[in-house]
Amino acid sequence: MPQREPSETRILTVAGEHLRRFGLKRFTVVAVAEEAGMTHANVYRYFPSRVALIDAVVDVWLKATERKLADIADGPDPADDKLERLILGLAKANRDLLSEDPHLFAALSLAVAKRHAVSRRNRTRVRALFERVVDEGIATGVFEPRDRDRAIAFVIDATNRFIHPASLALEADVPQASVDTRLSTLIRVILRVLGSGIV
Repeated sequence: MPQREPSETRILTVAGEHLRRFGLKRFTVVAVAEEAGMTHANVYRYFPSRVALIDAVVDVWLKATERKLADIADGPDPADDKLERLILGLAKANRDLLSEDPHLFAALSLAVAKRHAVSRRNRTRVRALFERVVDEGIATGVFEPRDRDRAIAFVIDATNRFIHPASLALEADVPQASVDTRLSTLIRVILRVLGSGIV
């Protein structure tokens, strides 16, 4: 991955701070440029639009989350343990973002809803991690699906309501203990289905 130029890094840092403090409605390229000590024209050298700059801030968070998930996928644990930890880790990351950084969560939600490139790339990379773990489970005999692609689609579809920003926002006022219980139950079902050849 190419190193960012110092000016680009400075812009991203300031943009992240502004997004977290002011939210999407009050976020402006001019204000970011002013605090970064440059003209807004210089900001546009690195980010061609306001949306591109906001998506770049979202991408910083997404890639940090992806690295944590990749550490799980690359670990020495059995595939069923890794799949459980992947699901829990992704759900927790998105849920924590909603509660701890609502403005950044709103930016992520918009990128997902509008199918921005940053969200499509993230979806592809995260799916690849799930595929890798399922494939490992098949190779080691932990999972015995009848159809590998259907099994992966089942995992993605089943966990969607606990991971997708729109679903999380709708259930923001649901007690966390209730959400955790439902997710734990779902994971047990997923592991049982993958191990029994139902899909």
